[in-house]
Amino acid sequence: MKRTVLQFGLISGGVSIALMLATLPSIDAGRHGFADVLGYTSIVLSALLVFFGIRSYREKAGAGRLTFGRGLAVGLLITLVSCACYAVAFEIVYFKLMPQFGDKFAACMVERVRESGGTQEQIDATTKQARTLKQLYDSPLTNALLTFGTSLPIGLLVTGISALILRKRGS
Repeated sequence: MKRTVLQFGLISGGVSIALMLATLPSIDAGRHGFADVLGYTSIVLSALLVFFGIRSYREKAGAGRLTFGRGLAVGLLITLVSCACYAVAFEIVYFKLMPQFGDKFAACMVERVRESGGTQEQIDATTKQARTLKQLYDSPLTNALLTFGTSLPIGLLVTGISALILRKRGS
């Protein structure tokens, strides 16, 4: 199981990191809508590797058989490896490659409310929320936890669905 988990977890993490790095020029250029779409697409694509990892485990280690529980365990471990890779990479991007990212992101949040015709009260509330979020991201520990938590729910959902679809009892 360890080999499958590491192989698919690292590939999944690599996909999410590569696509995250591909969004950096869009963020720098202020094209945040495109960066959002690419970012969430990368999370979904990397989570899909969980399905293939569980299937690979079923075919190779399970000799074609897989219980829901074992599929869930394999998928969860793949997801954890992938999320850890993504969180570490984002820490490097946030603190070393783009130290101004937090300020740009906070400004973007406020600008989106302004552009959508938000009231001054909404703009002020968003400004306060953006400031708080930036403070959280400026701490390496909360940055890692928030980043990890961004992709974890999607990975858990894909894990559950994949384990359900791929379970197979022996004949």
